[in-house]
Amino acid sequence: MNQKQASSDQIERIDRITSAIATLESQKKQIIAQGEVAPPGTVVSRYQVRQQQNIYWYYKLQAQEPIFPKTNEAKSFSKYKHLGKPGSQAHITAVMQVVRRSQIDEIQRTIDTLSQNLLDVGFDEQPKQKSNN
Repeated sequence: MNQKQASSDQIERIDRITSAIATLESQKKQIIAQGEVAPPGTVVSRYQVRQQQNIYWYYKLQAQEPIFPKTNEAKSFSKYKHLGKPGSQAHITAVMQVVRRSQIDEIQRTIDTLSQNLLDVGFDEQPKQKSNN
């Protein structure tokens, strides 16, 4: 491949990568427009409460760090946000927020990889022509 073809190939690869990044950024915006997104690192967890002979299942939004305001203490935070029974509005809302967070995180990882690929293409070295000396 001559230098002109190699340069053209490099430009085409850069265009494809930047186009893919733009598409992914657009997808991220669409997901964000669907509704609130859970904070990074949060999950919906199920827990059990036993009362006498009965067992009840409840759900909570759980974070790695205390980020949820406590209802009974001003300026105090908890790692947990009670969501209630399965299928409650709070439970379903939190599940959808976590799904949007997961989708955004995966898209962002892909964008980061493509950005690194873009740098790799920019630093591609062309094979040196052998001189006849």
